[in-house]
Amino acid sequence: MTLPKPEIGLVVHYSYLWANEHAGGAEEGVKNRPCAIVAATRSVEGKIVVTVFPITHTPPSEPHNAVELPAALKRHLGLDDERSWVVVTEFNRFVWPGVDLQPRPGVTPRRYDYGVIPGKFMARVIDVFDAARRSRRVAPVDRTE
Repeated sequence: MTLPKPEIGLVVHYSYLWANEHAGGAEEGVKNRPCAIVAATRSVEGKIVVTVFPITHTPPSEPHNAVELPAALKRHLGLDDERSWVVVTEFNRFVWPGVDLQPRPGVTPRRYDYGVIPGKFMARVIDVFDAARRSRRVAPVDRTE
């Protein structure tokens, strides 16, 4: 099983650590979930640092905190039929691939990703994130290696 190249819009299966869990002292995510890569940069040490937004079935408490995935896009990614949102008010940052990147369950051949979100939709997600960042409503969680 080969690792995909981390690129903006790639949706990976990842053990996401929510900001409220992190604030409570947790160091590990409770559940593996689809997460969208929104940045992949090279660190001073030459490692790739990836930033991911979580994808969840839980509706956002405020509509401007997330972007709903259209049903056609969910089908394209092989996700279920339930409504889902990309949360933009928090994110995890980690060194790629990290220990929390997980193979998708029940998929043969085994793989870590669901596919890529098209650029137009990712641009919308990033616009909503930028608005949240400007309003200081964003909680980053830096994960350990």
